[in-house]
Amino acid sequence: MFRGGQQQSGTVTKSQRSCSPFTMSVSVLSITGPLGSVSGLLQVASLLELALLLLKAAQLYLRRQRLLKAVQEFPSPPSHWLFGHKQELQKEEELQLLLKWVENFPCACPRWLWGTEVDLVIYDPDYMKLILGRSDPKSEGSYRFMAPWIGYGLLLLNGQTWFQHRRMLTPAFHYDILKPYVGLMADSVQVMLDKWEELLSQNSSLEIFGHISLMTLDTIMKCAFSYQGNHQADRNSQSYLQAIRDLNNLVYSRIRNVFYQKDIIYRLTPEGRLNHRACQLAHQHTDRVIKMRKAQLQEEGELDKVRSKRHLDFLDILLFAQRENGNSFSDKDLRAEVDTFMFGGHDTTASGISWILYALATHPEHQQRCREEVQSLLGDGASITWDHLDQMPYTTMCIKEALRLYPPVPAVGRELSKPITFPDGRSLPKVMRSGSRSGFQVARGCTWAPQVFDPSRFAPDSSRHSHAFLPFSGGPRNCIGKQFAMNEMKVAVALTLLRFELAPDPFRVPVPFPRIVLKSKNGIHLHLRKLL
Repeated sequence: MFRGGQQQSGTVTKSQRSCSPFTMSVSVLSITGPLGSVSGLLQVASLLELALLLLKAAQLYLRRQRLLKAVQEFPSPPSHWLFGHKQELQKEEELQLLLKWVENFPCACPRWLWGTEVDLVIYDPDYMKLILGRSDPKSEGSYRFMAPWIGYGLLLLNGQTWFQHRRMLTPAFHYDILKPYVGLMADSVQVMLDKWEELLSQNSSLEIFGHISLMTLDTIMKCAFSYQGNHQADRNSQSYLQAIRDLNNLVYSRIRNVFYQKDIIYRLTPEGRLNHRACQLAHQHTDRVIKMRKAQLQEEGELDKVRSKRHLDFLDILLFAQRENGNSFSDKDLRAEVDTFMFGGHDTTASGISWILYALATHPEHQQRCREEVQSLLGDGASITWDHLDQMPYTTMCIKEALRLYPPVPAVGRELSKPITFPDGRSLPKVMRSGSRSGFQVARGCTWAPQVFDPSRFAPDSSRHSHAFLPFSGGPRNCIGKQFAMNEMKVAVALTLLRFELAPDPFRVPVPFPRIVLKSKNGIHLHLRKLL
């Protein structure tokens, strides 16, 4: 989605000229009225207020005209001059409405959030390839609302600072680091499956997203943050996950609310206070993790032991970088990266695994074929290793097809640093703040029969556009942890299919709805049957 920008300096000058008669009228009335009287001061204040209101109205009008001109080459459904497409979005589910727009408006479609704010929702692979291949920064208009939560880490940074952090953290995802993580992932999954087996005695229907979130948080804590113990039984994990759920909803709703754009106003609202409290809870969790690891490194011999490793874990890379470059890598920088990866490393993966299991539950023939493949490879599932992950081709195809239908991150954003012309000749000016809806529309394009679950799309001999499937975004700013996430998904799916048969709950069909991470409005409920 390309979002309209805030460049108003030229507009203000023009508007000020157009409002100069009001300025003169104030001066005249001020002379004729009793200068020392209260009524005279009130009269002047009222006229000044009226002049400012008219000036602001002129600015907004000119801004809307500028945006209309910017997107004039892209047809869209009729929109209200003040409310935009808000009324249409309230009538039906947003994702379903957008899929209808895909059918009627080729490649891209403007969506007005309100009268002076527009996104260009793009869903054409050629468009995506062009956008994601550029070096445009992240869209400040929406991503800035995440800054109080995750700070300016790898997700929100731009320019040279982003490049430096990316280069510093890339070794944390070297395959030599990822190999031993497979065993840790398997341990966390088995803890979750044991719990599911206990719960089956109470009810065969289970809401899986909450359990999977605990498991993925446990995994990222052990793998990236050197945490010891079972995080799935930790009460602090529950409060952290609730804070993340709240922040997902609060940030997304703030983006859509015209009255919540200014920080000073938002902080005074009930939602703003809830956002502040949720950020505090999330930060308490990450601060505790950082403090614990720092204390461990102070133990005798531990620092030299870690320093002698060929490859360091994620948090150790950050801590050693701070030791060596304390002036250029502050505590604030450190926590921003920890907050970013604590969230990104568990919530997106939990979403992916949950929707994959739901897709397999609704397509039992594919589920059984995956199970047979895993059984032939692992037998009783006593252990799963790095080498096994590349020997599950059909299961991998099903995972990718589920991610195509249910991408964990429905949207990414960019801010145009220069004008852009698309392959079909249509263009956008630099004035547009850009964002692009990368997963849902691109992956579910009409040419791919979007509603049909067909893993053969990802068969080794199949052909597709390089940017028709982007579960981890694309270009130089693609997800740094994509291999970690795919490994965890494979481990979770394989071990789950060995122990349980999955079926959907016909009375609680999940309703996908976009937040920062793709969620279900009513949870993801499955019937589980333990396999003998």
